[in-house]
This record gives sequence, structure tokens and C-alpha cells, in this order.
Amino acid sequence: MKVGIVQFPGTNCEYDTQHAFAALGCETQILWHKEETIPAGTDLVVVAGGFSYGDYLRSGAIAKMSPIMKALKVYAENGGKVLGICNGFQVLTETGLLPGALKRNEGLHFISRHHHLKVVSNTNDFLRRCNVNDVVNIPIAHHDGNFYIDAEGLKELYANEQVLLKYTDAKGNIDNPNGSVDSIAGICNKNKNVFGLMPHPERAMEALLGSDDGRAMLEGFIHA
Repeated sequence: MKVGIVQFPGTNCEYDTQHAFAALGCETQILWHKEETIPAGTDLVVVAGGFSYGDYLRSGAIAKMSPIMKALKVYAENGGKVLGICNGFQVLTETGLLPGALKRNEGLHFISRHHHLKVVSNTNDFLRRCNVNDVVNIPIAHHDGNFYIDAEGLKELYANEQVLLKYTDAKGNIDNPNGSVDSIAGICNKNKNVFGLMPHPERAMEALLGSDDGRAMLEGFIHA
């Protein structure tokens, strides 16, 4: 499997992401933001976490205008698989590849810790290796992770099984760290080929580092 990983000025999780997919046996390539095409044969493009362009204006607002994002939109519209992690999720909502928006955390503080998530839907390539209601322990690290969508948009997300993950405690009870609507931590588009989440599965690949629950999540793309 060939994975491209988008790198903007200010991205800081591209090499964590590269390490994670390489550990799963994937071929990886860093894609600089000024590149105008997605390499032929790419099976998945990951928009990695960090602070693209320093999060000036707002998170992802400048990144969406990069040449690579124009190519990525075409790639996604043609059925290519895309995963946005943290800042990558913010970038994908800014470009319109995913619905909703990411706002400043409700408590106005940067949050960095492990947090539990419950799997809401697995009828997609990303979470097919997980079971519905599984609880996983995945790191979060964000300042603007408060997912917002209006009531009509939220209704559509549930109707199309686009809500993928919710923030919970270890028992699966709602535990919302940032104020996200309905405690939503991850979603996908209607076609289920574009995915976004604020938590970092690429940082949960080894039990020695606190959790290896991210492996099953990322393996879904490989076994699709």
C-alpha cells in the first residue's frame, strides 16, 4: 500500500505518521505543500497534524489554498482515500471535503493527553477493523478541536453513518474534553472515502508508549 503524507510549513506530525504506516508495512512518501499532483498509484493521502502556516487566520485557513490541496480535492472527488488527523481534520473542513468546522476548545486551553474514544460506526475502510462500541485510548493534542455543525448537518451525519468516533471515558460514557457537538471526535464524508479526526492514532502504535489502539484503526485502510 502506498501512502502519501502532506507536509505544510508548521506540520509536525508527518514523521510520526510516516513511522506508523511504515510499521504496518506501507510504502510512504512525504508530499510538500507546493506539489501540484498526487503521485500515481497512491492508495491513501494523509493530511498530518501540526500547525500549518502557524494556524494564522484560523487553523487550516491558509493551508486550504496550497497547490497540493487543489490536487487533493481532485484526488478525493475521483474516489481517492484521504485521512485528516488533528490539523489535517481542520484543513479538510476548511476545504469543504468534510462538513462542519473546528473551533477553539470550550475551556480555551490546549489539551494534550490520552483520551478514550468510542467507535460509533465501522461501515467504512478506516474503522472496519474495530467493532461498534469498542473503546480505544488515543492521544489528543489540540487547541481548536471543538467540532461544530448545525442541527440539520448533525442530522445528516447520523443519517449517513458519518459520525465515526465520540469522546468518552474508559467505560464508553460521554466525556467531552473540548465542547464538540455531541462529543464527536471523528467523521467522514457521505462517500466514505474522506475521514477526519482530532485524536492521533499514529501516536498510539506501541503499548510501551501508552497505547497501541491506533494500529487497528490505521490497519483498516490496508485491509480494505
